Amino acid sequence: MNAGDVMVTNVVTVRPHTSVQDIAKTLIANRISAVPVVDEADNLVGIVSEGDLIHRVEVGTDQRRSWWVEFLAGKQALAQEFVKSHGRRAVDVMTGKVVTVNADMPLSELASLFEKRRIKRVPVVDNGKIVGIVSRADLVRALAKSQLEVASHGQIADSALCANIIDRLKSELWWPGGIGVMVHDQIVELWGVVETQAQKDAIKIAVEAMPGVQTISDHLSVQQRISHGL
Repeated sequence: MNAGDVMVTNVVTVRPHTSVQDIAKTLIANRISAVPVVDEADNLVGIVSEGDLIHRVEVGTDQRRSWWVEFLAGKQALAQEFVKSHGRRAVDVMTGKVVTVNADMPLSELASLFEKRRIKRVPVVDNGKIVGIVSRADLVRALAKSQLEVASHGQIADSALCANIIDRLKSELWWPGGIGVMVHDQIVELWGVVETQAQKDAIKIAVEAMPGVQTISDHLSVQQRISHGL
């Protein structure tokens, strides 16, 4: 699956001149935590999130620092904070350098992007124009949907299921080899010795995720390491 498969396409947007108060109303009315900012040609120019609206002079939440913190922060940083807390339009408070993705980005890369950049959502663009938006919640929904699809698969012949499991395990770098796999009435039996508990856990999780597997009979054991004293 990729970003285009899970993105929300009816994206709520605002213009650069939209007031901060109207942006706040838009977030509340649509139950969203951020809204992209687009220009008159519908090109993405920024994004305003709840975080951009936390420190506001209107409600007395603007940042007030001690004199020595202000001295260390520098004039540029203090000026930027002032704009964020006193600016009246989207263009004043928005984040201009927006992280974006294409619709064909795999979900695995998208999840890594969320984690690496510490962001909660990302606009999906095509030639500079926003075509959708993906949030962490959309990835969770994709996970739930994939589990339903797995559960809805029809029965698979035991021999085919066994072959699929072995091929799947062999594709992993942590696969220790030498593990016996037997399938009867879609019940998978696992036999053998692995080096670590982590390998045992990984094997079970990989097998559980295979379409057609009903239950697992785990006979795997973890190799005992003998320590030699001096």
